Amino acid sequence: MRLARTLALLCALVPAVGASAQERVSFPSLDGAGNAPLVLTAVWFPVAASPAPAVALFHGCGGAFDRRGELSRRMREYAALFNRAGYHVLIVDSLTPRYETELCTQRVGKRRVTQSNRRLDALGAVAYLAERADVDAKKIGVVGWSNGGSTVLAATNMRHRDVATAQVQPAFAVAFYPGCEADLKRGYEAAAPLLILVGQSDDWTPPGPCRALAREASGPMPEIEGYAGAYHGFDGDSPVRLRKDVPNGLNPGQGVHVGGNGAAWRASQQRLLKFLSER
Repeated sequence: MRLARTLALLCALVPAVGASAQERVSFPSLDGAGNAPLVLTAVWFPVAASPAPAVALFHGCGGAFDRRGELSRRMREYAALFNRAGYHVLIVDSLTPRYETELCTQRVGKRRVTQSNRRLDALGAVAYLAERADVDAKKIGVVGWSNGGSTVLAATNMRHRDVATAQVQPAFAVAFYPGCEADLKRGYEAAAPLLILVGQSDDWTPPGPCRALAREASGPMPEIEGYAGAYHGFDGDSPVRLRKDVPNGLNPGQGVHVGGNGAAWRASQQRLLKFLSER
């Protein structure tokens, strides 16, 4: 049934205008002292079915919200896509509870919100979803973009002790254009089937380390798809631009290219939905 629903969705790959009714929820991260964990806020987009599979979405370095304080277009569109495929959606905000609005202009190594923090947020999100009566605890996924894609890698890498000892593991994971260097260096042992989607021309989080991670991983072998001519943030329709305010990337100090690529956007959504249908 889900396969038919998902494949039908392939015929409607246009920008979503919105998702279902939403509500604000909160839950503890695994970050912080055991008796005083950091409390995270999130936006919950439910589906009518219960129990139903669920996905936790993890924003990039720009955060989950736009300048007006509303959920970013990318988060809203993917919430709608997953809702139509029959998934509850939890959009996790890792920045606001830590008094940050963005990380993009901060140098890696000097950021106050690290991948260690975000990994514990992701583990907390999976634990929270597993406890909800309306969620099928055996069908929880984690999906992230850029810095959030790196969060997905870290939260599914069994080489991290807190991942290996987690009571609940995600059933699948998807990382859009993540930075893969840290988990490649650590060694990646997959806790769940993983799909990595990268732009071949990405000069912010280059695809090479991700391809190496996919080749060298243990556990379920990650799947990786690359898109020719695609830069960072290819799954959108904004024009490609040079962000000189970003100090990191393939050429530190020279800026990075960010912007959409229609062909890569469509192909990546098709690949994502195929991956979901196989779970």
